[in-house]
Amino acid sequence: MLTLGLNKPRLSPETFLLLRDIVYKRSGIFVPDNKKYLLETRLARRLELKDLKTFEDYYYFLTYDGEREREIQALCNSVVTNETSFFRDVPQLEAFRKGVVSKVIEEKSRCSDRSIRIWSAACSTGEEPLTISMMLHEDCVPSRGWNVEILGSDISDSVLNAAQAGVYEKYSLRNTPEEYIRKYFTASGESYSINGKVRGPVRYKKINLIDANETRAVRGMDIVFCRNVLIYFDDASKKKAIGHLYDSMAKGGYLLVGFSESLHSITRLFRPVSMERSVVYKKI
Repeated sequence: MLTLGLNKPRLSPETFLLLRDIVYKRSGIFVPDNKKYLLETRLARRLELKDLKTFEDYYYFLTYDGEREREIQALCNSVVTNETSFFRDVPQLEAFRKGVVSKVIEEKSRCSDRSIRIWSAACSTGEEPLTISMMLHEDCVPSRGWNVEILGSDISDSVLNAAQAGVYEKYSLRNTPEEYIRKYFTASGESYSINGKVRGPVRYKKINLIDANETRAVRGMDIVFCRNVLIYFDDASKKKAIGHLYDSMAKGGYLLVGFSESLHSITRLFRPVSMERSVVYKKI
């Protein structure tokens, strides 16, 4: 094991592959060879916290220690990128607001079903499900007699705890219209708390998208957001995650993925639909 500079541990190619395999098997996230530096940087803090000298020591801890399950979760949490904000990718949100919601209301009205169930998969610290809730309140969907349920899920305990708290820094609101900030947030110093009306329909749950047992608890979703998630998966994990989302959706439900993502090479279980200059996917 070579160490350079100020005795900083270095991640060897062999140990990188071992740690990468643990992350992949547990979360479905694939760390490519050219991102070895990212794993090395993010796990350096875990070594410090566990008072371990080398990445090899860390691998043995993950393999044999009695606390390994808790640490494997922390390892996966360290790898996930939690870059998000309120009102991220507005054109897609407009497709949801003006296209998808209208279609769902139209279709469910025919069978006198007044419920709308929405899942924000990989919701991070809660900005996406809360944005959805704000938009539905702006359009008076709950006050028109619709029972709105919004599930926010993530693989990380720490981000879900932050989502539950509902307190955000100004940076998270950088894309939020001022009228929404005045209407739906309470400022306290440099922090902003989301109000109870918006938080009301939202619940949070820890779910690993490639775990069939965990996703099986979610059923009958009319709309699913899974944006900027598939980019972290390889083809096998993508197919597994999308298959689980499909099973969790109601017949004719709508799936929204990120702008840079596509289901074209993953599955034929969804039909692409153009709405408001965006593409969404409808469950066949």
